[in-house]
Amino acid sequence: MFPLAGLASLVSSMAPATSEPLFVVSNGTIQGHIMISVIAYSLIMLSAVQATLLAYQDHAIRSHKPGGFIRHIPPIYDMETLLFQLLGFGFIFLSGSLLTGFLYLEDLFAQHQAHKTIFSLVAWFILGTLLFGRFYFGWRGKTAVRWTLSSFGLLMIGFFGSKLAYEFII
Repeated sequence: MFPLAGLASLVSSMAPATSEPLFVVSNGTIQGHIMISVIAYSLIMLSAVQATLLAYQDHAIRSHKPGGFIRHIPPIYDMETLLFQLLGFGFIFLSGSLLTGFLYLEDLFAQHQAHKTIFSLVAWFILGTLLFGRFYFGWRGKTAVRWTLSSFGLLMIGFFGSKLAYEFII
C-alpha cells in the first residue's frame, strides 16, 4: 500500500497542475492529519481485503471445495483474529484522524470537506459497532465481513467520491 502511495505522490508531483487545489497543505498539523488519515484508510482497506479472503475461505470450506490457495492460508480462526486486529488499529487511526480533523481544520463541515467528514463518521460508527459487537456478543464470520466491507465502502466514497464529484460533476 505504501509503495503505491509513494509512487502516486511522485507521479502527481511531476504532472502539471490542471486546476487549483481545494486546500494548500502548509503546516505540520494538517500534514499530520493527512498522514493519520492515510494510515487509517490503508488499515481499513487491508481489513476489507482480509474480510474478502475470509469470506472466500468460509465459502470454500462450507461448499466442501477447499482447494487452490485456500490450502496455503492460515485457518479461519487465525484469519478472523488478524481481521479484528487490523480493524482495531484501523479504528484507532480513524478516531485519531477524526479528532485531529476536528481540532486542526478550520471548518470540517465546509463545502469541500462535508462529504469526507460525514462518510468518515458513519464508517467510524460502523467500525465501532462491529468491534463492540465482537467484544460483547461474539460477532464473527459473515457479520464481520459485511460490516467491514460496508465501513470500507463508505470510507472509500468519503475519500474518493467527493474528489470525483468535485472534479467531474461540479
